[in-house]
Amino acid sequence: MKKILLVDDDESIQLLYREELQEDGYAVISAINGDEALALFKREEPDLVLLDIQMPGLNGIEVLRQMKTINAEVPVILSSAYHEYKQDLGTWASDDYVVKSADSKELKAAIRKLIG
Repeated sequence: MKKILLVDDDESIQLLYREELQEDGYAVISAINGDEALALFKREEPDLVLLDIQMPGLNGIEVLRQMKTINAEVPVILSSAYHEYKQDLGTWASDDYVVKSADSKELKAAIRKLIG
């Protein structure tokens, strides 16, 4: 079973994505901030990371940089409620970028493309 690290400070997004991903057969571990995400990334060795950009403390782009330094092979999908982050050079290190939505088709397609 593929393991996904879900990082988002919004509990409703955490709940929605966790349920959707578990229904698709993924194991989901979650973090609510960047520091927790980095600790879980090192300890749990996920197959993929779904990472929010706007969080208190370390933002998603900072976390992405650190994760890619630790293990560049793990795909990271950045997720934001805002389209404008797609143009930020810091997001280019990610493997994909999805805009948060109650419709998870785009997210699921990105995950399937990266880890099956």
